[in-house]
Amino acid sequence: MKQLDETQKDLLLTNLDEEGKLSCLKAFKVARLIGVKPKDMDFITKSMNIKITNCELGVFGKIQFSDLDDKIYNKLSENFNKAKKVECEVAWYAARDKGATLRKVGSTINNSDIQVTHCQLGCFYDEEFEKYDDN
Repeated sequence: MKQLDETQKDLLLTNLDEEGKLSCLKAFKVARLIGVKPKDMDFITKSMNIKITNCELGVFGKIQFSDLDDKIYNKLSENFNKAKKVECEVAWYAARDKGATLRKVGSTINNSDIQVTHCQLGCFYDEEFEKYDDN
C-alpha cells in the first residue's frame, strides 16, 4: 500500500468523529473518496493510529440495534455455512433486499446466533470460517 498524499489524509481526517475515530460507514466513504479498496482501510487507519468503530453489523462499536427480523434472518441463513457464519459482504447485499436496511440486517445479526466473518474493511478475517465452508 502506498502512502497517502496530503489531500487523501485531509479527506480521511475530516471524516473522523469527535473521538478521532472513523465509523464503518465513513470508512467506506473515505475509501471511495481517496481511491483505495475498502479492504485497505484497516491498514491505512492503523498506520495513522486511527480506530475504525461502529460496525454496521454489530461486530464492534457502540451502535444501538433494534430487534431481530425473521425475514432477514431466513434470508441470511441461505448463506450460512455449518458454523452459522456469514461474510460481511453477503450481509451488506442482504440489506439491499426489499424491506431490508443495513441497520435491520445489523440488528438481526446482533440479536441472533449469526456471526460475521471477512470484514470488507479488513478489520477482521475469520480463518475458522474456511474450515466450515461448504464449497
